[in-house]
Amino acid sequence: MPSSVIRAWSYDEAEHRLDITFVSGRRYHYHAVPERVAQGMKQAISKGSYFNRRIRDRFAFTMAETAPAA
Repeated sequence: MPSSVIRAWSYDEAEHRLDITFVSGRRYHYHAVPERVAQGMKQAISKGSYFNRRIRDRFAFTMAETAPAA
């Protein structure tokens, strides 16, 4: 089921980094995210709800640079 908040996400196991792209186009890197949290995201029916409950305000993050619009 597509999320109304999250456009895409990926997890870098080596870096323990969760990369999330929101429908707004903003991209964030969430750092030191345990693999079990990323697995929970994968299994979650609602990615946005899972993000709000388990990731937002719990992990340090940096905003990724966004590509300029063409």
